Amino acid sequence: MQFEWDEQKNLANIRKHGIDFMSKLSATDWARIDAITDETIDTSDIPPLSDAFFARARLKTPRPPKVEVALSVDSDVLDWFKAQGENWEQRANAALRIYAEAHLTSSASHHAA
Repeated sequence: MQFEWDEQKNLANIRKHGIDFMSKLSATDWARIDAITDETIDTSDIPPLSDAFFARARLKTPRPPKVEVALSVDSDVLDWFKAQGENWEQRANAALRIYAEAHLTSSASHHAA
């Protein structure tokens, strides 16, 4: 797995959590980990996956990044979301997503007909 170091994120973590991840040296033997093959991994304690498991399985795709917008809404609607408590913005986003996904599905079926 490749990752790109983000110094700004590291500084934010230091401010928020008091942890400098670069100051903690890893005790992991990465050369040994890299040398492991699929055949040498013991999976005997993992139960087999049934057809029922795959029937219930759903693909979860990453969500697009959030963007800040200025949006005019009715004051009573805004008041209702705010009355739901902390994270009201996430609840409003979830409500908009449910609406959009419902209409994307119905829109796609109209175009397919």
